[in-house]
Parts: sequence; C-alpha cells; structure tokens
Amino acid sequence: MSAIDIETKRKLREMGAQPLLEAIEAQHEDHVLGMSFHERLQLVVDHAHESFNHSKVDGLIRRAGLRYPSADLRRVDLIGERGLNRAVLAQLATCSFIDRQQNVVFQGFTGSGKSYLGCALAKQACTHRYRAHYIRMPDLEEVWALAKDRPQGQTKFLKKYAAFSLLVIDEWLLDHPDEAMRSMLLELLERRYDTGSTVFCTQYAKKDWHQRLGSGVHADAIMDRIVHSAIWIDTGTHNMREHAAAHQ
Repeated sequence: MSAIDIETKRKLREMGAQPLLEAIEAQHEDHVLGMSFHERLQLVVDHAHESFNHSKVDGLIRRAGLRYPSADLRRVDLIGERGLNRAVLAQLATCSFIDRQQNVVFQGFTGSGKSYLGCALAKQACTHRYRAHYIRMPDLEEVWALAKDRPQGQTKFLKKYAAFSLLVIDEWLLDHPDEAMRSMLLELLERRYDTGSTVFCTQYAKKDWHQRLGSGVHADAIMDRIVHSAIWIDTGTHNMREHAAAHQ
C-alpha cells in the first residue's frame, strides 16, 4: 500500500474510517516489504481495530463519571493487611458477575478505600465494553429531586439509571432516605433486577441497613433485591487516605 492521495483520505474521513486511515499512514514500507496485499491489509485492519477498541473503552471510562479515573484493580494497596481476598478481586476483574447480574457490596470504615474499589470495578467493566456509571447517593438524591420537576423527568431518570450494565452507588445509606427516595430506590432496583449489576459502597454493615431504610415494607423490598447472591467485601479498618498521603 503506497501513500494514499488527498482525495482518498477525504473519503475515508467522510466514511468515519479515521482509525483505518491512521493505520494505513502508520504502516512503514520497510516493515512490510515482501508481504502480499492481503497480509498488509490484515495488518492495517488489526491496527485500526485495536485503535477503535481503545477509543471505545476510553469513551466509556470518560462517560462513567468516575471519582477516581485512575483507579485500577491491579493496583490495590495493602491487600493482605486490609484482609482483602486477592482471588475474589481477580474474579471480580473478569466482570463475570455482571453477566450473572450479581450485586457487589464494599463495606468498611470511613477512608478504607471503598470508593476507589468501586471506581476500579466500574473502570474494569468499561474495559470489557460494559456501560458503567458512578454516582454518590447524595448526588443521586439531588438528581432525582430535579427530575421530579421536569416533564417525564422521573420516567427518564429511571430509564437512564436502569440501563447501565454496572451502576456504582457510593456513600450508600450515608443519610436516611425519606419515603419518596425509598420508593424511587425500590423502583430503580426492581428495574435493574436480573438486568444489571449494582455496586454499593457503604460504611454500614448489613444488619444496619433495614433500620436506615426506614424499617418498613420498603426496607424489606429494597434489601430483598440487593442481598441475595450479592458479593460482600469487607474493606477493613485501614485509613487509605492516610496511607496515600504518607506515600506522596
């Protein structure tokens, strides 16, 4: 494939084939000397496809709204000291739990790295081409309050947050949700049940959830849609903010 002319480049861009164009231009004549047309074409397509995948994943990560965009399951500190199970983290990294519509709970003391782990898991889901989203529960409540004042706002809100393959709710039950919020959570989790996975990052143990959810029928129903077959991970008592500050 010799150098392509300006008009051909224009047509490739017009067709949205920028990765293919870049792959062609990156191919050095000395490296492909003696190769057949089909072999060179295969190299170009492989290069373009790899670039396309990277671009797709980067877009998913960018739109996920991660609190810690650099979070990485492969770079979790103090695994042994915190009592984390390396095998469980490795299994989560495969994202097979999403295919099984399992939920994940990261529960531990303030500063124990729950948010980082939630973001790392969402980022890993993006690399597997799943649509993921991170949001703090206070922000979720605020978005819900704004949605109620807009035409079809509640319907659009529920449709949006039910559609993510992986939804990370950080600071879960930090505040006691009121009755309207509990009704929304029940409807949202009902829509996500058997269709996606939800990650809950919380400082509260399971025994405290029912009371914080109002101790009524909503509490029963919400917990019923979360706890069965959920993967529970205790993030321990180490203050990872202090650890990070000490190693800067």
